[in-house]
Amino acid sequence: MGRARETLSASEARRLALAAQGFARPRDGGASAGWGLRRVLGDVGLLQIDSVNVLSRAHYLPAFSRLGPYPREALDRASQRAPRRLFEYWGHEASLIPVALQPALRWRMERAADEAWKGVRKVAEDTPEVVERVLAEIRERGPLAASELRDEGPRGGGSWWDWSDERLAIAWLFWTGQITAARRRNFERLYDVPDRVVPADVLAAPTPSVEDAQRELVRVASRALGVAAERDLRDYFRLPLADNRARVAELVESGELRPVEVEGWGRTQGYLAAAARIPQRVDARALIGPFDSLLWERSRLERIFDFSYRLEIYVPRPKRVHGYYVLPFLLGDRLVARVDLKSHRERGELEARAVHLEPGAPAETRAALRDELELMAGWLGFERVGLPRGLR
Repeated sequence: MGRARETLSASEARRLALAAQGFARPRDGGASAGWGLRRVLGDVGLLQIDSVNVLSRAHYLPAFSRLGPYPREALDRASQRAPRRLFEYWGHEASLIPVALQPALRWRMERAADEAWKGVRKVAEDTPEVVERVLAEIRERGPLAASELRDEGPRGGGSWWDWSDERLAIAWLFWTGQITAARRRNFERLYDVPDRVVPADVLAAPTPSVEDAQRELVRVASRALGVAAERDLRDYFRLPLADNRARVAELVESGELRPVEVEGWGRTQGYLAAAARIPQRVDARALIGPFDSLLWERSRLERIFDFSYRLEIYVPRPKRVHGYYVLPFLLGDRLVARVDLKSHRERGELEARAVHLEPGAPAETRAALRDELELMAGWLGFERVGLPRGLR
């Protein structure tokens, strides 16, 4: 392990970034599931949630990438049953976040009047009685799905997917922290009041100042990134631009972040987490989900891995370059391939619809990728892997 310095080579930055995200350790999905998940959350800080289910729900994939096969129900327990270790809120988009960070996100709940989506703010401004009625109903009947609410109001007039005022009220109450997700049923959130979901000691914790809370979020981001530009740190928890700049400057002043120059970053200033250590070698093998925190900031991905990545879910099929649901393949300390994956649950098959190797991918890439696909298929409970001709 190296120590913090004023300059980093491109190779050091790459290894540092992977180590910070948990890819420098051996995979041990067969160990205690709870311990493994705590380690992953300690590395990445939060897990993004997404509704696309062409392969697996997005929030399950980061732990598989870092641990190998692990029981997905362990993540369900941590996020849906007492003692609650994770809660749902707006972190990096909709996210599963350690409950200990709930106080550090209260400023976002308090700023909902300025930061929530326009349609969500409008229902609170125009029909506060609907918001009050929905909150009372959830308090009385929760946990409750949005589809189970008494829908007494008008539709949204063509915007917001024609959401009713009740559904908009739920979105407002969730954003402001007055309700939270108790659990999910077929991926649909069941809402309840925080008193019945979030641990009492967390709710009783003092609310930090906005500055203290944001500094803590930047600390989490810096540990998870290892070395980062200011925009990388801001993107991790989607902090406001001016606030993030101020918090980064404060952490530099306190010595918790070190300004560094990184080879290949040009004029982009890097910031090194004070406790970061550079491994001599990273020997990883992992398929990386499209919503994995390693991939969040695309400009960072290009700076560190020389890897341009675009999620093509919303690209018309004729215009897609690599496929619909493409996972980068990490081998050693480089992203060496892209794989378009789909689960065929009805026939028990994980299909690799297309594989694209990166320029300079090592000779062992195809064999390593076949092994990783077999590992993923077993984890998902599938009997076989469908491979394109070039990978058979």
